[in-house]
Amino acid sequence: MTIREQTEIMELGMLCEDACTSKGTGRRVRSEAKCPIRTEFQRDRDRILHCNAFRRLKQKTQVFLSPVGDHYRTRLTHTLEVSQIARTIARAFRLNEDLTEAIALGHDLGHTPFGHSGEYVLNEICPYGFTHYLQSVRVVDYIENNGNGLNLTYEVKNGIACHTNKVAVTKEGYIVRLADKIAYINHDIDDAIRAGMLKEEDLPKSATDILGHSKSQRITTLITSILDNGVSDIHMSDEVKKAHDDLRSFMFANVYKNSVAKAEEAKAKALVEKLYLYFLRNPEKMPEEYKKIMKKFDKERAVCDYIAGMTDVYAVNLYNELFIPKGWKI
Repeated sequence: MTIREQTEIMELGMLCEDACTSKGTGRRVRSEAKCPIRTEFQRDRDRILHCNAFRRLKQKTQVFLSPVGDHYRTRLTHTLEVSQIARTIARAFRLNEDLTEAIALGHDLGHTPFGHSGEYVLNEICPYGFTHYLQSVRVVDYIENNGNGLNLTYEVKNGIACHTNKVAVTKEGYIVRLADKIAYINHDIDDAIRAGMLKEEDLPKSATDILGHSKSQRITTLITSILDNGVSDIHMSDEVKKAHDDLRSFMFANVYKNSVAKAEEAKAKALVEKLYLYFLRNPEKMPEEYKKIMKKFDKERAVCDYIAGMTDVYAVNLYNELFIPKGWKI
């Protein structure tokens, strides 16, 4: 019996009846020989962890565009915090932690440079529209591995696609959706306080009296509320959910739409749009991997994929190279 088969048997004995166990699941578009060591969901986690798009998350904006300081969140650190919260909930419920981790690590692979600012402008100008969660599925299906994709399992791709506003087919996928919300509100508060935009005492007391007066307390309260309600119907209590929603509304009013956080947003949007239009006119200037996508799909799709995959730094440097005149060298 292989290590993978032993793990599959252990899952059947240890995980709850609502869990998505590895045995009998993990369907792929292209069939592959089984790994003797890892389950299908463990393989997906590893493929995501080692892919190019995952590494690029370290230079993609979370909230603050190109912040000066080592401790502000990036899209990568956000992803790791989501994974930690989701795994904590999955372990407590005896759900499949490997499936949960794979979905969490892959949920933002398709995010644009400059955070949601880049997402909004691509959605406006791309004829297909644009959402980061569906782009994340495109990344693992068509862009990674030199256009061959990662051939992930259906359950992982479904969890990625549904992490924002749809209900996943697995409990593990739904947990990632909740973990994403818990993570970004609380770490964005932390970053806003570090940036001097907020003080802890500025947060609505009606929310913090229920959730807690520190990041750690709030995350613990939110997770505990989910666990208290059980695995059959995963949700927060009404009181805790209202406090969380009030805190989220406060963050939108005072941070996400704050003039300090949004100071460079217009420039970022203009930069993304100008790069998009440039490569529509000059598709031959794109890297070879995106020329292959253009042949398989069309020019607009390939250009959108190229722009969406850029890091903040790469996009700025490319813009400077294409549009900013250089000094004359003698």
